[in-house]
Amino acid sequence: PAPAAAGRAPGPPDGGWGWMVLFGAFISIGFAYAFPKGLAIFFKEIQDFFGTSYSEIAWVSSIMLATTYGAGPISSILVNRYGSRPVVMFGGLLCGVGMISAAFCTSILQLYVCVGFITGFGLALNLQPSVIIIGKYFLKRRPMANGLAMAGSPVMLCTLAPLNQFLFENFGWRGSFLILGAILLNCCVAGALFRPIGAGTAPVKSQVTEEGKDALKGKITEDGPLENKTEEEGGKDCFEKVNQYLDFSLFKHRGFLIYMIGNVLMFLGFFAPIVFLAPYAKHTGIDEYSAAFLLSILAVVDMVARPTTGIIANSRWVRPRIQYFFSFAIAFNGACHLLVPLASSYTGLVVYSSFFGLAFGMVCAMLFETLMDLVGAARFTSAVGLVTIAECCTILLGPPIGGILIDTFGDYKYMFIKCGAVMVLAGTFLFIMNYYNYRMLAKEEKERKTKEEDPEAVRTENEAKKNWNKDSIQDGPELESLKEKGEGLKKEMNGT
Repeated sequence: PAPAAAGRAPGPPDGGWGWMVLFGAFISIGFAYAFPKGLAIFFKEIQDFFGTSYSEIAWVSSIMLATTYGAGPISSILVNRYGSRPVVMFGGLLCGVGMISAAFCTSILQLYVCVGFITGFGLALNLQPSVIIIGKYFLKRRPMANGLAMAGSPVMLCTLAPLNQFLFENFGWRGSFLILGAILLNCCVAGALFRPIGAGTAPVKSQVTEEGKDALKGKITEDGPLENKTEEEGGKDCFEKVNQYLDFSLFKHRGFLIYMIGNVLMFLGFFAPIVFLAPYAKHTGIDEYSAAFLLSILAVVDMVARPTTGIIANSRWVRPRIQYFFSFAIAFNGACHLLVPLASSYTGLVVYSSFFGLAFGMVCAMLFETLMDLVGAARFTSAVGLVTIAECCTILLGPPIGGILIDTFGDYKYMFIKCGAVMVLAGTFLFIMNYYNYRMLAKEEKERKTKEEDPEAVRTENEAKKNWNKDSIQDGPELESLKEKGEGLKKEMNGT
């Protein structure tokens, strides 16, 4: 690319090489989201091979998903340090090594390590950098770009579901894991497309940082004594080192906290229905290929829903209030699960898979766009890392809790009802709290404009602050006697 202007960081091009970056993100995000779901095809056979329960085999997907999300801060730190390209390529290598090692496992615990931790960590190194680099290459078309990139998940799931069934019937689950490990190495190729947006960014950043440090030192020298200056400057440097990788001040951001709490609750029931959809179909007497076809139906609808949702979210009517749209999508997803007990036949499961794919695609298309809308592109890298580490706990517990419900009651409907109720609750919470957040933002903006239009109010406020500081400085035990004498003189002058 052409060199950036001196002293200015290059802006998002909203096109050009960004489309190739979008294609690489499409592949990386597709594997990161679809691969744990596609492995559900092998669960019934692995369960019989090792003689485990539903909840024990569900831990494989749970550990993989929890590691993918829980390693978010590590991925964010690596991206800030090395950039997206080497991180994604190293993640693809880890994915391949993890699945190839899983082909030689002799116990369920070894599967937890190889598939859950190693492959899950590799997928984390694919997911976070792919989402982050889209925000660097796109601004005006960002919602649409996020929707297109997130469409990689249903495309991969639509391909992996029948492919996994074919591989299992011809090579067994061990041979299938070997082939899948080789397929995952394509993430390295996708990562090679993530070219840095401009070489001028790093020098500009360091220059701004140095200027900020010089200004900070000058301010401390003017405002305070030399002894306090040294302590405060040291504290600032330490704080800057921590915030260089993760911005913990986001925990003071009202919108970020609302988003994080709602998502943590949502993920308690987000992935379990997909993990157990194919086993549920087999449990009702449906053959293996028809059960795998349900995942393909879900993926096809999801494939259309994600870019469509991105285009709708990018419209001038929806984008200013995209948080409401996101809340509706979550509640709609939960409502689909609550109606699963009515789907007693294969036709009913096909209808459920179609609506589930629509709702799932709507949520995933806006999952990161809503976060970027709240915190901005500059703080998005840290926000993704902090949110995913908070979400990993409920992601880890979701499918095993569903497996425990299945083992306890011998019926899948209670697992679907639990997931549906949790997601409806999460959607309702986000809707109410986002309404409150929008009201508070409007109120704060109104107060700010009022202060700008009324300079007398600003001057009065500044004088009040100065007087308060003056009084607080003079409030010392050694000055009590002087204050008492002053009050006595005032009384004498007033004739009291």
